[in-house]
Amino acid sequence: QVQLEESGGGLVQAGGSLGLSCAASGRTFSRAGMGWFRQAPGKEREFVAFIVWYGGSTYYADSVKGRFTISRDNAKNTMALQMNSLKPEDTAVYLCGFMTSYCSGYGCYTTATSYKYWGQGTQVTVSS
Repeated sequence: QVQLEESGGGLVQAGGSLGLSCAASGRTFSRAGMGWFRQAPGKEREFVAFIVWYGGSTYYADSVKGRFTISRDNAKNTMALQMNSLKPEDTAVYLCGFMTSYCSGYGCYTTATSYKYWGQGTQVTVSS
């Protein structure tokens, strides 16, 4: 089992920045990669960013490319998401996912079912 806990959400004005963190514990040796998704009320869970844990390659949704940066800290067993130039449409609950079997291709890491474990999420609200 793997436990994930997100932190760092909050309220920010449009154009501002926030940093999110996801701490992993438990049987994390099985990690292939981790990702960030978000879910707004009444909408499906949406891919935000993904990082290959041992290679460091990163991938982003077009809607956040150039504004968000995903990173990981092997020593601290954490993943982070730095969000800049935030827009009201970025408002959502942000969740981190843990992938145990690496799969290549955009259609894989952007799909929520590719992740075995999830955190509870942290709310990000961007006011206009």
